[in-house]
Amino acid sequence: MPLKPTGITADRTKRELTITWNDGHTSVYPFGLLRAACPCASCRGGHENMGPEPDPMVFGLDLPESPATRISNVVGTGSYAITIVWEDGHDYGIYNWQYLRALCPCEECRAGAG
Repeated sequence: MPLKPTGITADRTKRELTITWNDGHTSVYPFGLLRAACPCASCRGGHENMGPEPDPMVFGLDLPESPATRISNVVGTGSYAITIVWEDGHDYGIYNWQYLRALCPCEECRAGAG
C-alpha cells in the first residue's frame, strides 16, 4: 500500500502542520522545521543537492517566528505532494509524501532514520 495522508491540518496558533497517514501514524511538523527543510532547488543550494531525503541538519535548526516560518496556505500538488505557501511569498517547495514522512520529527521516526 503506497504511503498517503488521510488528513492534513495546519494550526497557525500552535505553528504546527499535522499529517495523519494511511498506516495509522501521525506526524506533527513545527512550521520552522518545514521551512528549514524546504525541498526547492533554491533552498537546497541547487539541483545537484536535490534528493529524496531531508538534510539531517534541519532537525537541529531553530528558525525564529517570522513571515518566513508562517504558513499562508497549503495547496495539494497532484496526488503525490503539497506545496506550502509561506507568508514571505516563498512557494517553490514541493513536499512529496515520501519526503514528508522522512521529515517526521517524532522519536520513533528519528530513531529509525539513523
